[in-house]
This record gives sequence, C-alpha cells and structure tokens, in this order.
Amino acid sequence: MSRLGDLILLERTRQKLTRKQVARKCGVSEGYIKDVEEGRRIIQDDQARRILKTLGTSQRNEAEFSLDEIAATVDLTTLAPQSGHTTQAPQKAEMSRQSEPVRQAPSKAVSEEEQSGIWLDALSSVLRPVPVMNAGWVQVSRRMVPIQDGKIEGAKPDRVVYFLAPDDSMRAMRIEKGDLVLIVPQTLPVDGAIMLVEYGAHRCLRRIKLLGDSKILLQSGDRELDAQAIHISELKLVGRAVRVEIAL
Repeated sequence: MSRLGDLILLERTRQKLTRKQVARKCGVSEGYIKDVEEGRRIIQDDQARRILKTLGTSQRNEAEFSLDEIAATVDLTTLAPQSGHTTQAPQKAEMSRQSEPVRQAPSKAVSEEEQSGIWLDALSSVLRPVPVMNAGWVQVSRRMVPIQDGKIEGAKPDRVVYFLAPDDSMRAMRIEKGDLVLIVPQTLPVDGAIMLVEYGAHRCLRRIKLLGDSKILLQSGDRELDAQAIHISELKLVGRAVRVEIAL
C-alpha cells in the first residue's frame, strides 16, 4: 500500500465511508479508489487533492511539519507531475511510438517546498507529530500519530507525548527498555493505571495503587514485583499511559 493510499484509507475509515460512497462523490469508479488505497494506481496531485477535499480534509498550514516527516508519511514521488508520462496502455503506447516521433515535454524539477505544500493541508487534519521524550525530558525524535475530532486519545495533541522507556523496571507490566509509551495528561492518580510520575530526581513509569491517608503505592518490577509507598504530596503525576509501541 502506498503512503497516499494509507492517508485516503485512514480518512475514509475514520469517517466510516465505503469506497463506493467516496467514488460516487469524486466521480470515479469504486475500483479506482480501491487501486489508489492499495497502491496499484499512481495519480496526479490535482486528483489526489480532489479526493481528499471530498473526504473533508481542511486546508491548514502546519509549520511544524518538516519535509522529512511528510515524506515518511506520504509517498510524494507519486504525486509530483510526471514529465513525458502517458496514460496509454503499453500496447497502444508502443504503436504510437512506431507511427510518429514522441515529443517529450521539458523536464520540470519539483522543489521541496512545492512537494511539501501538496499535503500540509491534508496531513494537518489527520496526523500530528508527537515528541518522543527520554527520561531526562529531552526530545529525541517525533512520531506521526492519527488524530480524531482534533484530539489524540481524547487529549489535545500539543499535550500528548511519547515516553522512551529508559530501562526494564516495568518489564513485569510488559514495558521494556526502548519501548515507546504514549502519555496523555493526567494530574490525579488513577487506581490501577500505569502513569508517568516524578519524585525525587526520578521521572519514570509506575503502576498506581491508591492507599489510605493520601498515600500511593508505586509498583514496578523487572522479574519480580516491587512496590514503594509514598505520600501524594511528594509525587508529581505527569500523565497516564494509554498505549505502548514495542521496540523490535
């Protein structure tokens, strides 16, 4: 599947539209949409824009998108105008070459700015870059994450982060060193939840168990479960873990 196909399929699925419904709105066949989603058809940017506009993507300028991030999400090479490209079937194209000389249009370079502008409006409505933070709270990378109704996992996109697990202290909870844990903001303790916490000089993941007298039990463990009771006033709750992406 192409990156463009991924994008169209993601938005169509999010809106619970069938291929037939999208095809009818765009004035193309259902098979056309199917081929685009499965990466078997290369289409020009004007047609791609029309499909995405039909799906309701907004035209917004996201300065925070870099070209590398866009290229990693959308197959831009399939969107650039193809110099001398013909849509004729191979057999017909060969007959045409035999009957008369083929004049190729002058090549036209597509700048990075032009390429990135193709999808900024579409990407900003379905994907957002989320920072990946290490235990020292330094951003080490970013990952593109789908958004729905303007939110990621029910939270504002600019409040969501990935936490890079620094060790195997949460292996008992199936989180290992190098895994990426998606964190949404949460300042109140949630019993039984895995949360990103700060206490002392530590910033780490711990499973929360509520105790009486304003105390919280912080659970961790590599091979054996460990626990530490701490008063809630000594603890800062950063957020709640909602998803883990394992490192292979």
